[in-house]
Amino acid sequence: MRPLPLPDPGTPPRSSATRLLTWQAWRQRDVLTRSLAAGIVSLLGSAAAPLLLGEAVDAGLAAGFGSELLVWCGWMLVAAATIVVSGVFSHTYDVENWVRAALGFTELVGDKASRAGHAVTRRLPTGEVVAAVANDALRVGDMFAMAGRFTGGVVAYLVVAAYMLTQDLLLGLVLTLGIPVVAAVLALLVRPLQRRQQTHREATGRLTALGADTVSGLRILRGIGGEEVFAGRYAQQSQDVRHRGVRVAAVQSVLDGLQVLLPGLLTALVLWLGARAVVRGDLTSGQLVTFYGYAAFLAWPVQMATQMLQMTTNAVVSARKILGVLRVTEATPQAAAPADAPPSGSDLVDHASGLILRPGRVVALVCADPDVSARLATRLGRIDDDVEAGTPVTLGGVRLADLDKAALRHRVVVSEATPHLFSGVLGEALDARGRAGEAELLAAMLTADAHDVLDSVPGGLHGELPEQGRSLSGGQRQRVALARALLTDPEILVLVEPTSAVDAHTEARIAERVAEARRGRTTLIVTASPLVLDHVDEVTLLDTAGRVVTTGTHAGLLARRDDDGARYRAVVGRSMAEPDVTDPTAPVGTPPHRRTDEAGTTLEGAAR
Repeated sequence: MRPLPLPDPGTPPRSSATRLLTWQAWRQRDVLTRSLAAGIVSLLGSAAAPLLLGEAVDAGLAAGFGSELLVWCGWMLVAAATIVVSGVFSHTYDVENWVRAALGFTELVGDKASRAGHAVTRRLPTGEVVAAVANDALRVGDMFAMAGRFTGGVVAYLVVAAYMLTQDLLLGLVLTLGIPVVAAVLALLVRPLQRRQQTHREATGRLTALGADTVSGLRILRGIGGEEVFAGRYAQQSQDVRHRGVRVAAVQSVLDGLQVLLPGLLTALVLWLGARAVVRGDLTSGQLVTFYGYAAFLAWPVQMATQMLQMTTNAVVSARKILGVLRVTEATPQAAAPADAPPSGSDLVDHASGLILRPGRVVALVCADPDVSARLATRLGRIDDDVEAGTPVTLGGVRLADLDKAALRHRVVVSEATPHLFSGVLGEALDARGRAGEAELLAAMLTADAHDVLDSVPGGLHGELPEQGRSLSGGQRQRVALARALLTDPEILVLVEPTSAVDAHTEARIAERVAEARRGRTTLIVTASPLVLDHVDEVTLLDTAGRVVTTGTHAGLLARRDDDGARYRAVVGRSMAEPDVTDPTAPVGTPPHRRTDEAGTTLEGAAR
C-alpha cells in the first residue's frame, strides 16, 4: 500500500460527478487494476466449483471410487486453494481501494476548506462540509471497494452462461435471460431509493449544521434564555431525519428481500426443468448438479450487480455533494502567473488607509473603533479578497493578490484576536511550521508569558491539548496563540489585540518581551493599551474611516497639544481611565478591555 495521505491531493475536474469519480479511478489505477484481477480470479474459481462437482459425480457414478474420481477431487482442491488465496488478495485490494478513495476525497475537501477560508461557510452550511468528509467520502470509497468483486461477477457470469448454452439450450436460456430480468426488476427500485437517500442526506446535513451552530452558541443561548427553543428545533430536525431514514429503509428492505426471493424462484425453476431433462435422458445427474450449482451461484453476481448499482448511485449523489465544496471559489485564489517576489525588507503598504510598515519597525495601530483597525490588520495578510475588494495592499510595490500565496503566507503572518487552537500534542500545536526545537518552543512560551500552560497541560510540551484548548482559560488560550504566532518567525508579523484577555501585570511582561523578541523585524500590533504602546517604536493613529491620521511615539502623541494629540488621548485615555477589575490593586491606566469573567473570558471581547 502506498503511504497515505498522499503528498498532493491533485486537481480534480469539477464539471460533473461522473468525471470526478473517473478522475479518482485513474489516480488509483494501480490498486484498482490489482483489485479487478484478483476479483476475476476469485469469482472464476468459484464458478469452476459446480462444474468440477458435476464431473466428479458423473465419474463416481460411472466408475465408482477410482482414479478418475480422485482426479476431479484433486481439481476441486486446486479450485478451493485458488478461491482462498485470490480471496485474500481480493479483500486486501478492496480495502486499499476503499481507503485510497475515501481518504483521497477527504483530502480534497480538507484542502479546499483550508484554502477557501471564509468563502466555504458563506456559501455552504458547516454541516455540509462536515458531512462531505464524515459521510460522502466514505460512500464513494464503498463503490471503489466493490469494483473488483463486481467485475469478477460479470466475467464469471459470461463464462458460465456460455458454458450452459452449449450444454442445454433451454436451461441455458432460462438462466442467462432470467438473471438479467431479475436484475432489471431490482433496478426499478434503485431510482426511488436514490431520491429518498438524497433527501435523507440533505436533512442530515441540515441537522449537523444546526447542531454545530447550537453547540458553538450555547453560552449565548443560555444568556438569552433560548436553550429550549433551539433544543426544540434540533429535536424537530432529528425527527425529520429519522422519518426520512425510515422511508429509505422501507425501500431498502424491499430491495433486500427481492434479492433473495427472485433468484430463489429462478433456482427452483431451473431445478424443475433440469430434473425433467434428466428423466428424459438429455442431462446426466452430474450435469443436473452443475446446473443447480450455477443457478445458486449466479444469484451471487446478481447481488453484486445490485449492490454495485446501489453503491454507484450513492457515490454519484455523494460526489455531487463533494463537488459542491470543491466548486467554492477561494477567498484568496492563487494568481495564475504569480509575480516575482519582492526582496526581503520591502515596505508593506495599505493604500486605502495610507499605512506604511517600514522594515524592522515595531509599530502599534490605534483607532477609536477597534473593528476598523482589526479589519486593516487582517487586510495586510490577504485573508479574504471579497472583503478586501478595492483596498489594494502591496509588498515592495507588488499587489499581494499577484504574489504566490504560499510564499506570502510565510512572509506575512496575521494572528487574529480570537485564538483558534487545535487538539493534539501541545508542542506540535505550537510549532505550526514544524521546524522548532524544544528550546525554541520554551523561549516562545516564555515570551508570551505562557509558562503556566505547561503546568496546566499534563506532560507539558509533550502533553495532549484537547479540542480548541478547552481545558485552558481564555487568557491561556490567547497566550498559547501568541507563542504559536511568534514561532512562525515571519518577515512581517501582525498581532491583533494579543493581550486583551490577560491582566495588567501579565500584559506588561508580554509587551516588553514581544517588543524585544521582534526588535529589528517588521511587526504591527493592534492595541490601545498604554502598557503595550510604551514598548513599540512607533504608533499610528487611524480615524474611524480607516485613514491614517498621524504617527509618532506614544509619549510624543500624548504630549502633543494639537487636534491629532487630542484624538489620540481620547482613544488611549479610555484605556487609562479604568483600573483592572480582576486585580483591585491594579494602577490607573489599565485598559478597560482587561475586564474578564470568572472563566477568564474577556467580557468586552465576547461582546465584540
